[in-house]
Amino acid sequence: MKIRTLIGIIIGLVLVNIPVQWVVVRWDLTYDKRYTLSEPMKELVGSLSSPLEITLYLDGELNSGFHRLQQAVEDFVTELDMYGDVQLVAGDTEDKALQAYTPTVIHERSKDGRTIQTTIYPYARLKYGERSMMINLLKNQRGKSGEENLNQSIEGMEYAFAEAIHAISKQEIERIAFLEGHGELSEQEVYDWSQSLSRYFQVDRGILGTEKGVLDGYKAVVIANPQQPFSETDKFILDQYLMQGGRIMWLLNGVQFSSDMLSHQGTTPIIALDLNLTDILFRYGVRINPMLVQDMQCLPIPVDVSQDPNQPNFQPIPWTYAPLLLTSQNSSITRNVMQVSSTFASSIDFVGEEDGLYKEILLATSSASRITGTPAEVDLTDLTILPEMFQYAYIPVGASIEGSFPSFYAHRMPPAEITNLDSTLKQSVATKQVVVACGSLARNEWQNGAPLPVGYDRYTRTQFGNQDFLTNAILYLTDDQGLIHLRQKSIVLRLLNDKEAYAHRTWIQTISLAAPILILCIIGLLVWCIRRYQYSKWNGPI
Repeated sequence: MKIRTLIGIIIGLVLVNIPVQWVVVRWDLTYDKRYTLSEPMKELVGSLSSPLEITLYLDGELNSGFHRLQQAVEDFVTELDMYGDVQLVAGDTEDKALQAYTPTVIHERSKDGRTIQTTIYPYARLKYGERSMMINLLKNQRGKSGEENLNQSIEGMEYAFAEAIHAISKQEIERIAFLEGHGELSEQEVYDWSQSLSRYFQVDRGILGTEKGVLDGYKAVVIANPQQPFSETDKFILDQYLMQGGRIMWLLNGVQFSSDMLSHQGTTPIIALDLNLTDILFRYGVRINPMLVQDMQCLPIPVDVSQDPNQPNFQPIPWTYAPLLLTSQNSSITRNVMQVSSTFASSIDFVGEEDGLYKEILLATSSASRITGTPAEVDLTDLTILPEMFQYAYIPVGASIEGSFPSFYAHRMPPAEITNLDSTLKQSVATKQVVVACGSLARNEWQNGAPLPVGYDRYTRTQFGNQDFLTNAILYLTDDQGLIHLRQKSIVLRLLNDKEAYAHRTWIQTISLAAPILILCIIGLLVWCIRRYQYSKWNGPI
């Protein structure tokens, strides 16, 4: 009988384990669902027709923080493999693919007081067919602790992988266009941003001309800091492009100034910049005001405070006309993006609140700001800052707008210069726009014949979040699968409060030691009572 029972148990275990080989069941019991893939990510991985190879270079002697990041990546790839053919490969730090990337150097103190330096490569390379892409797993923001940066890196990991997988698996590379012909930023001035975009798109430049459908082949159009008015023909082409589902990023100044006069003479007049776009933007639900915003949270500039011209003494002076714009943490575009540097920015207003469009503020000034009307004059000799003058808070400078837009030419005749005109669309399909009232935030400087990163301030040697913002904005505009919303994923850090822990250390230690013993005693007492009851029932009173 015992042998039959044993054989039955073995057969039962075998039968139970057979389906387990093909069916994997997991429960994510975390509050923030940190180990659960989003539906867009599942669909993206499931749509891959070839194996996806992920080479992880984050390896070696890692501290606890980077080991957590490594483990998070490995767990994430394991989860991906459940919905597609995904292979994780251990990378070699001597790989030639890493030569163009900067490693992260960690300085730690050992138990004997020595400083230990460790070099790691927080990168992963994705290979799909003949195409590959490298992604940076570590998001390192100035002013945040190592634990916070690691947490943000884990938060943004799903989006980073989704973005890369989507880019290398596309059947056809999408195209975006930078407009020319109105004094926009040159190819050299947006070189760094263009290089970042070239990982995902084919980047073209050109003028509009007179053909209605000249922009039809482009996923998005960028208008970066124009200085000359747009003609009615230009506006009609842009309007009809939008009506067909095109996406536009407007980087426009509301004021006009002379940087040459400011650098050579120390002063420049500020007047309203008329680009002949106020009416069409108003139709789309937004207005760029011909005013200057000033902010006490700003970049400094070196100013010679010496009275002797032969012995200059340059000191950093806050330049309120170069505000450091706050980024909205509620938007998929700007979440976990550092402050964005700007110069001579203007404010924006939303108009037509009942138009059914979804509008979201992306960039704004700090809580100590002011607005200066035009015409005005900026003088470097007058840099006095009176805090009582900065009474405005969170002035909008950048925004996104989604929905179905009405055509500016719904009740207007199209320009006579337009060719290939068959009809005029009066209402757009669902589409998106991004409007920023500062064109200069997309400009990169050059030094020694090499481009500097956009948003890099040479004087303070600080990198701001300009490129992340600009690239995220384009990815948002071109995103049809909702992948950009993966940037909203949040993982709550539940760090130990050292101060509270120290204050209540005696109580915590007592509970930590006594609680397990008490639980064991209670369990032992319950077992004794149950056994005593059972024996008394079977054998009579003891």
